Amino acid sequence: MKDQSGAPASGGAPACYVNRELSWLRFDRRVLEEAEDLANPLCERLNFASIFQSNLDEFYMVRVGMLMDTLTLGVTDDKTGMTSAQQLSAVLDRTREDLAHRDRVCRDLLRELAGQGVEICRFTALQDKAQSFLEKYFTSNVLPLLSPQIIGRKQPFPFLRNKAVYAVAILKTKNGGERMGIVPCGEGVLRRLVPLPGEGERFVLVEELIAGFLPKIFAHYKVEGAVLIRLVRSADIHLDEASSEMSDMLAEEYRKSMEKMIRRRKRLQPVKLEYQGKLTDTVRDSLCACLGLSKKHLFASDAPLDLSFLGALRDILRDKAELFYPRRVPQNSPNVDPLVPMTEQIRAHDLMLSYPYESMRPLLRLLQEAGQDPDVVSIKMTLYRVAHNSKIVEALVDAAENGKEVVALVELRARFDEENNIGWSRVLERAGCRVIYGLDGLKVHSKLLLITRMHQGQVEHITQVGTGNYNEDTVRLYTDYALMTADPQIGADAAGVFNALSMGEVVEDSGRLLVAPACLRNKIAALIDAEIRQAQAGRPAYLGFKLNGLTDRLLIDKLIEASQAGVQIDLIVRGICCLVGGVDGFTKNIRVRSIVGRYLEHARIYLFGLGERRQIYISSADFMTRNTTRRVEVAAPVLDPELRAHLELMFQDQLRDTAKGRVQRPDGSYVRAEGACFNSQEWSFDQAYSGAWTLAWRQAPPPAPKADQTPAPAPGRPKPKPLPVNAPPAPQRRPSVKIQARRPGLLGRLFGRD
Repeated sequence: MKDQSGAPASGGAPACYVNRELSWLRFDRRVLEEAEDLANPLCERLNFASIFQSNLDEFYMVRVGMLMDTLTLGVTDDKTGMTSAQQLSAVLDRTREDLAHRDRVCRDLLRELAGQGVEICRFTALQDKAQSFLEKYFTSNVLPLLSPQIIGRKQPFPFLRNKAVYAVAILKTKNGGERMGIVPCGEGVLRRLVPLPGEGERFVLVEELIAGFLPKIFAHYKVEGAVLIRLVRSADIHLDEASSEMSDMLAEEYRKSMEKMIRRRKRLQPVKLEYQGKLTDTVRDSLCACLGLSKKHLFASDAPLDLSFLGALRDILRDKAELFYPRRVPQNSPNVDPLVPMTEQIRAHDLMLSYPYESMRPLLRLLQEAGQDPDVVSIKMTLYRVAHNSKIVEALVDAAENGKEVVALVELRARFDEENNIGWSRVLERAGCRVIYGLDGLKVHSKLLLITRMHQGQVEHITQVGTGNYNEDTVRLYTDYALMTADPQIGADAAGVFNALSMGEVVEDSGRLLVAPACLRNKIAALIDAEIRQAQAGRPAYLGFKLNGLTDRLLIDKLIEASQAGVQIDLIVRGICCLVGGVDGFTKNIRVRSIVGRYLEHARIYLFGLGERRQIYISSADFMTRNTTRRVEVAAPVLDPELRAHLELMFQDQLRDTAKGRVQRPDGSYVRAEGACFNSQEWSFDQAYSGAWTLAWRQAPPPAPKADQTPAPAPGRPKPKPLPVNAPPAPQRRPSVKIQARRPGLLGRLFGRD
């Protein structure tokens, strides 16, 4: 039996499983669909097109590089039984389809840009007057900065940088021989957009300009043809190799070992070559031989090879507000009193921030106040990805300089953020913080902050557990939660996590927190088993999970078992989902949705049970094998009734999202959700602007409807669809307030990285 991708399936329930790599490509296709969705403003569609490419580049650098490394090792996918060779072949076929789709989208986008007075012109289509201007520009501003090379016995094939664009010339010698010339198109020093004279904003890409004037570069040869190429290299370095001996290294030795590994990444094997123009068989064979690539790894492109220039075009149109999303600004949480110290408020009741709808300032204030609080003994924090100008690190430095004990676990193996984290680790050490680097073979991905105080002779903990990074940049773009609590058991568990990390150990057991790798997956499975028993006893049973990815075979099979027992299950999985819902006999009771919208859905929520049995957690962990078995992750229970109700509302809103929600079909494909348009992200911002998230309003019940009257839906919102038979009812809430559109903020983010 085969799934929609044509990949062979295996196991007892073959139709229930999807290959991880192919599922990821489906996700990136959903990103590309946002680039062609006319409901999105034009400049935001440009952004989605750029994100699609950066996602695909990173996928090839990491996942395809890994597949190529394992081709001869006999490794198979534990869900579909596909070998590395079968997966690689399927990935290359799917990529060819997606890039053809990308070309069509880019053609439409560039056509619409021209309608806005911003045009990217093909060099070959320009009139003589424009070409004459460009020839002078090329001679004065481009040619002196180029470093062309002709390939021969004394001039070996050059090293091609990752993701750089090169012009390749097919040259004829005077005696009729054929040679190949290569010209780097920029190397970071050339202006990518070359302006054309005349009215409007008209440009030529510098690589097309170089390709057009190759005869001037190779004046002693006849240029028979030209093609532009862009190479992507593997980034699949095994950073754990640098940490395998870390227990025997000093901190500076470990950092230098990591830096050496990062430098190696820049020279790893090629995994993908895109080209624009006519590639002759001779040149194709030469490139494949020199780069060690098979022909299947070469992809023709009609669109520009590097879409990063789209950001510059967005900046040109910045004054046209209608081409961007309306500006949204994170709001001050109505549940945080700016005049009362954060510690006092958290001791009184738990607080939770919802990003990007609410500001991160209360968390920063908590850290800053802790650095000044005479009762604070220590501040301990895990740092995975931080901003380049991090106020979080600044607060930790200030606390250390004020004499507080500051322990920072800096994860140097956060992929593509390694250099940034190495730099911050040195800053923290110089300030007097104690910096630790996690465990051999295990990344520390948890988002955990522990402030320990001595209050009236008693030890007291303030704990913050989050779903997202301590990063002031991404909190404006990613949806996440930050729970702050004075619960003593949670504090004791968090202290146990930091003590274990400081000693190079993992937490073997915990009370309220779920802590990977030793006591998260097994406890989740136990909670699922509890719902299975409820269903088997004929009682309503329910599970709901909001995740970024689902690949863990053990948990997937547990969800299949729960579905077969009659448990109703809702999954909101943004990206990779290796489970197919709605399959008769196996996952009939599982509904899978994905939301790809303006903000990156990044929060993880776990819901177990109904009514008084319900348990709710927020977590840094997806249900992916890397999270559950190879990382230190933390999930925290949400105990405050009002915060629990808030999370339930947001979860239900996302299930109802018809604007950006996709529904998975039983064949594993995704289609847009149907129904009256409802955008859960915009609704959440409306609620934040209106102050409707204040918890005090819940104390006053809404007026009861008359006997012959049902409550009307809130203004601006469609009437909710009926929930699954066993799903909890949605609590009442106040209506939203419409916010007038303002200028947009910057949206430069990746959708695939975590």
